[in-house]
Amino acid sequence: MPTLKTLQPGDEPLLDAFLSQHADTSMFLRSNWRAAGLLDQGARFQGTYIAAYIDKIIVAVAAHFWNGMVVVQAPVHLAEVVQAAVTQSRRAIAGISGPAAQVEATKSILGLSKRPTQLDESEILFSLTLQDLKIPPALAAKEVQCRLPHPQELELLSQWCAAFNKEALGQTETLNLRPACRQVVEARQATAMHWVLVAENSLVSYSAFNASLPDIVQIGGVWTPPSLRGKSYAKSVVAGSLLEARSHGVKRAILFTSDDNQAAQAVYRGIGFVPTGERYGLVLFEDS
Repeated sequence: MPTLKTLQPGDEPLLDAFLSQHADTSMFLRSNWRAAGLLDQGARFQGTYIAAYIDKIIVAVAAHFWNGMVVVQAPVHLAEVVQAAVTQSRRAIAGISGPAAQVEATKSILGLSKRPTQLDESEILFSLTLQDLKIPPALAAKEVQCRLPHPQELELLSQWCAAFNKEALGQTETLNLRPACRQVVEARQATAMHWVLVAENSLVSYSAFNASLPDIVQIGGVWTPPSLRGKSYAKSVVAGSLLEARSHGVKRAILFTSDDNQAAQAVYRGIGFVPTGERYGLVLFEDS
C-alpha cells in the first residue's frame, strides 16, 4: 500500500521529478505550484496536493485547487489521492482535468458520474517544438502585429473572455461571468501571459498561456470574434505569442482541443502542432 502525504514546502523536487515524467499532461499541476507554492491558503493558483509514495518516491498526485478544479496525475492509486485531496480541501468540486482516462475514473470515484456538466470532453493533445514553428505570412510580413495588451484594452478582452467561455466551455451568461473574466484577464496582464493581434489599428484576435514553465508553455483561451474569422488571425496571434516565448528560452508548447473543433485543429496544425497520441480530459460541472 502507498503512503499518502499532504505536500508541503520542501517537497517540490520529488513532486517535479514525478510530474516531469508526464510533462504533457501535467502542465496545470506544475505551473500552479511554481506560481503559488504548495501551501493552500485559498489564493489564486493554490491548492491542496496529495501524493502517494512508494519507497519514498511519488507515484501519484491529485490536487484540489482554489477554483474548485480537481487535477490529477495518478497512473496508480488514483482513488486514494483523489479522495484524500477532496476530503482535506473541503472545497466544492467545480470540475476535473488531467489524463482523459483518469478524469473519467475520477468522476466515478467521487460519485459524480451523473452530475450535470457544462463540458465533458476527452480532447486531442497537441505539441510543438518551437524551433519548428511555422510563421504565418501576414505575421512575417508585419501586416499584423502581435503584442501584449494595453491597460485600456482589458475591458474589451474581458468581453472576449466571456464570449470564449460561453462558446468553448459551455458557460451561461450570469452576473458573475464578466467580473470573473475581468479577474482572469487582469491576472494574465500582471504576469504578461496573454497577447493580442492588431490589424489596421484594431484588435482582431487573442491568445493566452494558461500554464507556463521555463521550458514549456500551454496555450489556452484563443479567441477571434466570429465576424473576423477565416483570415488566419488565430494562427498569427498564437504564433506571435510563441515567438515571444521562444525568445525567452521556451522549447515546447502544448495545447488541447476537441475532436469536433476542426477549425481550431486547422489553426494549430497550420503553425506546426502535431497530436501527441495522448488525450486530455476536461470536465466542468454545472453550478449546483
